[in-house]
Amino acid sequence: MPLTDNVVLASLPAADLSLLAPHLKVVAVKQHQILFEAGDPLEAVYFPLNAVVSLVVSLSTGQSVEAAMVGRDGVVSALSALDGQTAVNRGVVQLGGQVMVCSPAALKEAAKQSDTILSMISRHELALFAQAQQSAACMASHRVEARLCRWLLRARDLAGSDALPFTQEYLGEMLGVRRTSVTVVANTLQQAGLLQYRRGRIQLVNLEALEEAACECYQAVKSTYEKLLVHDHRAHRVLRPVSPLDDVAVAERPQRRGS
Repeated sequence: MPLTDNVVLASLPAADLSLLAPHLKVVAVKQHQILFEAGDPLEAVYFPLNAVVSLVVSLSTGQSVEAAMVGRDGVVSALSALDGQTAVNRGVVQLGGQVMVCSPAALKEAAKQSDTILSMISRHELALFAQAQQSAACMASHRVEARLCRWLLRARDLAGSDALPFTQEYLGEMLGVRRTSVTVVANTLQQAGLLQYRRGRIQLVNLEALEEAACECYQAVKSTYEKLLVHDHRAHRVLRPVSPLDDVAVAERPQRRGS
């Protein structure tokens, strides 16, 4: 399967990208794999290609809620890597696939040499912060049905597929609601012909109707990313800076509990 673009990397001019390219490698990650926990020292920076990563906040009650979703339009742990900080939340692979990985030290050194890379990281963090703020407002103000439609559409945009391998239990965890609430809403959406759900796999059937049913947060987040990151035609070119990136390496980091 050909690699899809990472918008953040693809938006960099060739000279700036060349500072990072020798340090990047393609790594395969699996669904539900935990990349890091809150408080962990950061060991890698992730540029998703066709994988999707959720940044999750865990509560003392055992409940977990997604704060942001990062896919091919973003990067995971970039800003924290510049200051040698620890992770502030859990990073879990929502959809398996491939990511480009570099060390925090490599990204920091490239940012020292390139104002463009530093600006890219700053713009992305603004977009990520805006997404987290929008998620908080969404949880406080919108119905579960509208939130689920918003979440599925965002996942679909990043995955590039109308078929999404999610269980109702997992959807409830990401939305911060009970599984029974997701079951009721999913059944309603299925009866209305918006989606089909079978054995942990969701098929989005009517995207136009899903967008109408989604809350305003879907378009708000999408618009923010487009304004801050997709700023010129380079964001849409095929990302193949150097041939060594074609060699896919399987992630060697041990699986954590729950992965």
